[in-house]
This record gives sequence, structure tokens and C-alpha cells, in this order.
Amino acid sequence: MKSDRILVIGANGQIGSVLVEYLKGIYGEGMVVASDLRVPAHPAGIFEKLDASDAQGLSALVKKYKVTQIYHLAAILSAKGEQDPLRTWNINMQTYLNVLEVARQNDVRKIFYPSSIAVFGDQAKGQAEQWSYLDPATVYGISKAAGENWSNYYFKKYGMDIRSLRYPGIISYQSMPGGGTTDYAVDIFHKAVNGEVFECFLKEDTKLPMIYMNDAMDATVRLMEAPKEKITVRTSYNLAGMSFDPAEIAASIRKVIPSFEITYKPDSRQEIADSWPGTIDDSQARKDWGWRPAYSIDKMTEEMISELRKSHIHSLKH
Repeated sequence: MKSDRILVIGANGQIGSVLVEYLKGIYGEGMVVASDLRVPAHPAGIFEKLDASDAQGLSALVKKYKVTQIYHLAAILSAKGEQDPLRTWNINMQTYLNVLEVARQNDVRKIFYPSSIAVFGDQAKGQAEQWSYLDPATVYGISKAAGENWSNYYFKKYGMDIRSLRYPGIISYQSMPGGGTTDYAVDIFHKAVNGEVFECFLKEDTKLPMIYMNDAMDATVRLMEAPKEKITVRTSYNLAGMSFDPAEIAASIRKVIPSFEITYKPDSRQEIADSWPGTIDDSQARKDWGWRPAYSIDKMTEEMISELRKSHIHSLKH
């Protein structure tokens, strides 16, 4: 509904920074409230400083703007999370429980909760099905799997309309990597455009599910706009764009930049990547609310390089 007032928590992150602008384009600038721990140097539109672990602060913000939808994107990601597991668990879980309770108490109409392919582990090696067993190997994945179950609980107990996607690795030119294991697939383009050799922290044949940011935004809003009766999954929907390994993305880049070079030096993130599935079955999302990705690996590569070249030229001029 175009009269919705939307609160985005974690608006400075890789997904949040793009989603805020995407939502403004649909609902109007005055209907989207961006929030994060820090106010950006040049905030556009409505921006409020918020620590989502502060339930009272969150509640005050929801009341102030009469929020009807919350997109909760604040979390510590996979690779960063492993450096301090208990802090990651506490932050990821407490912020989401605060969102659920504040939303329940203030009749917030809809919540979006991002999950991740990190909920899968060794049991989903190869292809992850919608109902594959979840045995996450990282604290980030454990927190996301728990969040999925809390979403389902609040839906069943209180009838709250909570919707979720299990994002694969997200690739975008709009924001820098944020500490995830799939972030090599963003950094590789920056190095290619700058004419640098890229040292990859994963092995060349480590195939992982990925999605281009434009497809991720389309899927997110398509899910949130779908009629309630079409939503059959109340934990989280599998979402897929494309699957590739570092060697394949390097080959795609060389079609545009033939001189591009890549080397391999696997680190601790290799172990995380090895615990994740190579491909995702998202047939349930396709069936329920018409999901279809628009980008192939080569189409994404061409757009990434084109957009990064533009921003590279712009930064050289300034």
C-alpha cells in the first residue's frame, strides 16, 4: 500500500543503503524513514539515529512516524561474526526480538526479516531445497535460523505478517563489501576496474549462490507486496539468482577487461564457504509470488563494470 510508512533499520549497510532509495522510488521520499547507528555525512530524506538493541528508542521511533512496515537489516555478518561469536549472537538476536515486540505492541502491519544461505550447512551440500535441514556452521547462520523460527512463532501466535528471504551473496556497485564470505564477488569488480590484480580468499572452484542487487531489490518488494494468502512460507523463502565460482566470474570479467588477473590465497573464509550449498532451489518463491531473476552472470558483469567505471571517473575528477 502506497500509504505505508516504512522504517528501515540498518540503512547504512550494503542492502539497506540501496533498499532505502529503491523504496523511496516506490512509496515516496516522505514515507521512508532510514535509521542506523551513525548518521551519514550527507543523509538524504528522513534519517534517524537508532541503536536497534534499544527497544525504547525503537518504540519511540515507530510511534513518532506511525510506522506500518519495518525492514530489519541490522546484523553482524558471517566472517566478521566469527571473530566474536557471543557478541554476534546477542546483537543479531536482541535487535530482532526488539523489532518483533515493538511491532506487536504498536500494530505494525508488516515486517521484513532478511535471512541468508548461511542457515544451510553440511546437510544441504550441493543444492539447498526449500525445506532442507538447517545445520548452520557460523554464528551468523545460527542467528538467522533462530530468527526464521521466531518469525514463524510470531506469525502463528500473534498473526503477525512477517516475510523473509534467504539471500544468497549480493553483488552491487552501490556499496562496498560489509564483512561477508561472498564479498569477494563485489571486491573483484573494484580491482578489475582499477587495473589491479585480485587476490581471492576462496579457491577457484568454490561455487556459491549469488544474486545481483537489482534482482534482490525486486524480489524483496515483490515478496512484501504479494497478497497475504499467497505467502505459504513463514520461516524464510529460498532465493536464487545465479551460482558461480571465482574462476567463472574472472572469465566473465575478461570478456570486458581481457587483461584482468586473479590469484588465489584461501583463508578462514574458505571453511565458511565450504559449509554452504552451491545452488539454491527457489521454486516455492517462483510458484507463490512470481519470482524471476532478470540478470545472468555476463549481464551483471557488464553492468557492474560500466557503473564502477562511471564512479571511478567521477572520483578522479574530484
